[in-house]
Amino acid sequence: MSREIRPLGRTPLIGLVERAARGLGSDMITTARERGFTELRLAHGTVFGNLPGEGARVTEMAAQAGITKQSMGEVVRELVELGICDMEPDPNDRRAKIVTYTEYGHRVAADGFGHLQQVERRLARTFGEDYETARRVLEWVIEEYPRNAAAQ
Repeated sequence: MSREIRPLGRTPLIGLVERAARGLGSDMITTARERGFTELRLAHGTVFGNLPGEGARVTEMAAQAGITKQSMGEVVRELVELGICDMEPDPNDRRAKIVTYTEYGHRVAADGFGHLQQVERRLARTFGEDYETARRVLEWVIEEYPRNAAAQ
């Protein structure tokens, strides 16, 4: 007896989002490597996407990303070893550390965000108002469903 496993008759939204995220991430890494940033890996995007220019604690970045502080800490340590990030004592709590970009890290991040702007402009040109609608749908999904369930 055979049962339909995909009752939707098409790829579920979660599958489309996952495949799109992998494709965009792969494009980011390929572009970064072509531009000379050969040390970058896809996992580093977790830090770049959650580290503001003024810096942040690992715990804050992990919560924003919806991952454990241990996972975020591992990626941060790798970026420190690569000379992309620094970790300095938090002036408000000496037990905590603030993660910031090095000068080189600022260049890497600026290049990556510049590439993201190009991708966003291309999508906007290609899809017009449909692109803005897709963004609103994804923003709604992010707000509607818990972000940090994977970190629990």
